[in-house]
Amino acid sequence: MLNITQRQTLQQKLTPQQVQYLQLLQLPLLSLEQRIKAELEMNPLLEEVDEMEMTQEQDDVKADEQSEASDGEQVAEAEKNHEEDSYTFEDFMNDELDGHKATAAPYDGEDRDEMPQPAEVSLTQRLHDQILLLDLAPEEIILAEEIIGNIDEDGYLRRDLPLIVQDLNLSQNLAITNERADEVLLLIQRLDPPGIAARTLQECLIVQLEVSDFPPNVKEKALKLLRDYFDDFTMKHYEELAKKLGLDLDRLKPIIELIQKLNPKPGEGEFTAQQNYIVPDFIVDRDGDDFIVTLNDRNVPPLRINKAYKELMSRKKKSAAANGVKDFIRKRFEAAKWFINSINQRRDTMLRVMRTIIEKQRVFFETGEGLRPMIYKDIAEVIGMDISTISRVVNGKYVQTEYGVFELRHFFSDKLTTTTGEEVSNKEVKKQIKEIIDSEDPHQSLSDDRIAEILNKQGLNIARRTVAKYREAMRIPVARLRRKI
Repeated sequence: MLNITQRQTLQQKLTPQQVQYLQLLQLPLLSLEQRIKAELEMNPLLEEVDEMEMTQEQDDVKADEQSEASDGEQVAEAEKNHEEDSYTFEDFMNDELDGHKATAAPYDGEDRDEMPQPAEVSLTQRLHDQILLLDLAPEEIILAEEIIGNIDEDGYLRRDLPLIVQDLNLSQNLAITNERADEVLLLIQRLDPPGIAARTLQECLIVQLEVSDFPPNVKEKALKLLRDYFDDFTMKHYEELAKKLGLDLDRLKPIIELIQKLNPKPGEGEFTAQQNYIVPDFIVDRDGDDFIVTLNDRNVPPLRINKAYKELMSRKKKSAAANGVKDFIRKRFEAAKWFINSINQRRDTMLRVMRTIIEKQRVFFETGEGLRPMIYKDIAEVIGMDISTISRVVNGKYVQTEYGVFELRHFFSDKLTTTTGEEVSNKEVKKQIKEIIDSEDPHQSLSDDRIAEILNKQGLNIARRTVAKYREAMRIPVARLRRKI
């Protein structure tokens, strides 16, 4: 039996403006610039302010503020923000062209053009150029180009060569054999850089040794070690290796050192300066006992609402399509105003979060060390925002300090308690673990148990499994694999 009933529920939903603000908040600087460019293309009522106009507007604003101050009229910052938010479509239609302008990201007087990047030849192009110098048939050149196209960023061929040959033979009606494909791959692996397109680390190191000009006696022993005893080498079973090669440890040492000089990732580092550069979102400068926080948004263009569309409306008033045009402009106006307000709100939130981080981690910003335990909740309680908002601000953002560029997540960590009851950041504990490992005897590496004992003697209550967890997080191998001859 069907029944009709009424039910009252309380739900919390985000408005489109709030969703847009949260999306902008989590964007890092470069992504924000791209998002603004996309919005400028989509919304005709949104425009970038010309630098000369922006300078003139700032001069006018300063003159107005001085005039108001002389009359005893002072407007609070909250009232200014309310005035911007209450700027309606009717205000827009009634304003003179030189009247109210909703703007975002005021121009700071610096050039916003990006630094030109030098022209560079990519690794792929270099390999293509070298292929043309080889004595290859047309179909073999096609295969070589396909192999190069399947090389990953570390320089390895991760796709099975027989599958590459099979796809080429079917798609381009070729007749390449697997044996000839192996020969072509061998030629590619001996190009510059040597070892490129190797399928395993073992193959990569062997190729580099084969094309090198190291002393023959050491080179032959190194090749035999890699070909026949690679597992013992990776596990650092030096005594076993010396016994199998018929050498003592003193004669094995130069062979191991020779192999360690080889490049395990021949494709690594093949990035342009622009791709390999971190653009900080904040810049923190020291001014005596204070810190000045600057949002690094000089490449973010100042925005305002385009007044030219009011003139369009005045010309369309007598047209039958005036209502449709007005509805379109009204929607675009609201979208532009929301976007500008979201940019301004993002700027304010990010600065508040960064200033609070500096207050909580003041010792670090003064000395470059001494991080205190801190979680997102600590910041959220100070600025009166939700933890998810802090997470959006922190995620993927960087700050430039006098001690280097750090990701904002670097300042957040769990805590450990010392024997005296003092709370210490786990990042400081990791730093101590690394210092202990760096200073250990390379012939007698310290176990996780031994490291835990040392830290406990220094007053840290830490278990062996915690040491192992932190060591693995820092990608430091176990004691056996750190041992050297």
